[in-house]
Amino acid sequence: MGAAAPNQVRILVVDDDPGDVLMIEEALAGSGIPKTINVVSDGEEAMEFLRGVGRHSGATRPDVILLDLNMPRMDGRQVLTEVKGDEDLRTIPIVVLTTSNAENDVLGSYSLRANAYVTKPIDLDDFNEVVRRIDEFFGQIVVLPKRR
Repeated sequence: MGAAAPNQVRILVVDDDPGDVLMIEEALAGSGIPKTINVVSDGEEAMEFLRGVGRHSGATRPDVILLDLNMPRMDGRQVLTEVKGDEDLRTIPIVVLTTSNAENDVLGSYSLRANAYVTKPIDLDDFNEVVRRIDEFFGQIVVLPKRR
C-alpha cells in the first residue's frame, strides 16, 4: 500500500494463510480508518521487515502487528520472543490473531508479552467484525508510541 501519511496507522500482518490475509485486508480496508497495511508470510520475513533488512530494506516501522501463531520457518511465539526482547522493537503493540483458543497458547502469548490475544472466528461476518474492532481500537482509541 505504500508509505503512510503521518496520521495513518501502519499495520504489519504476519500470517501464512492467504485466505486469512485477504479477509484481514478486506476488513481493514472497509473500516474507513486511514492506514497502510504490509503483509509478510512468516516470522523470518517479519523480522526482516521489522529490522529493515534483506528484501525489506528500508521498510517503515509498523504501529501495530497482527500476528498469527502457527507459521512455517519461525512461528509467532518466536516472533514475540524476538520483538519483545529487542530494545528498539518491544514498544510495538502485538495482537496475536490466530485460530487457536488453547489455554497454553493464550497463556504462552501473554507470558511472551503479547498486548492482546484474539481468536479468529470461523464465521466471515464475525471475523470481519473482530478485525474492524482491532482496527478501531488501535486506529482511534489507544495512544500509540511516537514514531522514531
